[in-house]
Amino acid sequence: MKYTQKPAEKPGAMLLEELKEQENIMKVKIQQRSVYHKFTEVEIEVPNDVQEDELMDWINNNEQLWADQMDEKNTFSKIEYGNGVDDYDGMNESDADSEWRFQCPNGYGGHL
Repeated sequence: MKYTQKPAEKPGAMLLEELKEQENIMKVKIQQRSVYHKFTEVEIEVPNDVQEDELMDWINNNEQLWADQMDEKNTFSKIEYGNGVDDYDGMNESDADSEWRFQCPNGYGGHL
């Protein structure tokens, strides 16, 4: 049996009565998952006598210097489409929900 449509209906719309009579209806859900991210950075002052191999521990042990600033700044950061992995140097953990890094002017850096 062919489906018919009323002239005033949108193209592709079938007569509901015909479908109900046939009881041959399948409901299909259309879904979308979109990923967005925010990027935030702050600068802190680190004593010159902290060695590179001690820097990550020093930063983590002095969270009071940056954690509240990051939270505050993140609240007002722009929401951008995508996961941001390809947008920022060193951000490469695409499976992670959040990623924290430090970066020095000389190029040295790492994950926190």
